[in-house]
Amino acid sequence: MTIFLIITGVLGGAYALLLIWYAAGWKQTPFFTPSQPVSGQTRVTVIIPARDEELHLPPLLQALQQQTYPAALLQVIVIDDFSTDATAQIVQTFPAPNIQLLRMSDHLDATQRLNSYKKKAIELAVGQATGQLIVTTDADCIMGPRWIETVVQFYETRKPKFIAAPVSFHQENNFFKVLQSLDFMNMQGITGSVAQLKIGTMCNGANLAYEKEAFYEVGGFKGIDNIASGDDMLLMYKIYRHFPGSIGYLKNQAAIVNTAPVDTLSAFMHQRIRWSSKADKYDDKRLTWMLAIVYLWNAALLIMGIVAIFCPVLWSWLLYYMLFKIAVELYFMIPVARFFHKSHLLGWVIPGQFFHVPYIVIAGWLGKFGSYQWKGRKVN
Repeated sequence: MTIFLIITGVLGGAYALLLIWYAAGWKQTPFFTPSQPVSGQTRVTVIIPARDEELHLPPLLQALQQQTYPAALLQVIVIDDFSTDATAQIVQTFPAPNIQLLRMSDHLDATQRLNSYKKKAIELAVGQATGQLIVTTDADCIMGPRWIETVVQFYETRKPKFIAAPVSFHQENNFFKVLQSLDFMNMQGITGSVAQLKIGTMCNGANLAYEKEAFYEVGGFKGIDNIASGDDMLLMYKIYRHFPGSIGYLKNQAAIVNTAPVDTLSAFMHQRIRWSSKADKYDDKRLTWMLAIVYLWNAALLIMGIVAIFCPVLWSWLLYYMLFKIAVELYFMIPVARFFHKSHLLGWVIPGQFFHVPYIVIAGWLGKFGSYQWKGRKVN
């Protein structure tokens, strides 16, 4: 028992040092303040894979139509991934000449099996793109009017090959969605931190940008196209490896893309299993030890909680470790929440631990050894 407590304590110390390091990275990440207007020279193509998204597409297309970036320089391609609803019709009838539909059914047979339809959709759209800067988002997202303008200003100022930009959950109208928002915000803070500290490559496909030329120079998704997820982070690492020092994180509220949390526990677990499933696919091994610390620390706490049911003497130790965990997480999350205007949610970090600890352990395990549902398809 003593050995287990010592191991748990060591893992907790490592976890605390990791979050303190992340906090320093986030603090050091400069807020991007545009110093000049866009040049009027950068052509942009926004790529949106969509499968059965008739409910989400109208507000997204309206948000894109309201962008302050010149419409003549902005192309939007929605790729219909064999939808069974009115996704294609909504795009076709939307009154904006720079928004166009691309059907995967025109390029693939419906019976053809792929492990990553999303990568194939993006690849097809990049081939049709007129923009030199590719920007990707998801069909269930929405953004402010200065989104593209801010991304282009960052691109023209810093000249990165790849840009990771912030994503936030919104419409948190119940406890379950608040917990998702806090967990996601935590990951977003780490995304900015590791970029600043140059200790890893993290991003989210709902808000990223890269040069079309760089995409082709690294071979696009070749070599990672058999992996169901990873159209964001795995591509990011390919570009980082080919163009060292060319990755940028855009820290500006005008660049935030909002998306809604999922409604059910089943959908949440499938989502998180999908995200964790690519962990062992990273060539970027700088993140491996960080992920291991997070997983093992939470696993130790879960085991302690189970054993404490039969060994009450552990309850005091578990309480101490949980309070320690909450304290170091808040130390990291407070400035991140301030950036995302989510400070009012931080009080839920305490009760959220009863959800957070077991989900980390279960999703991490199933991400390695299980399968999941994604857009109505079973993926291994």
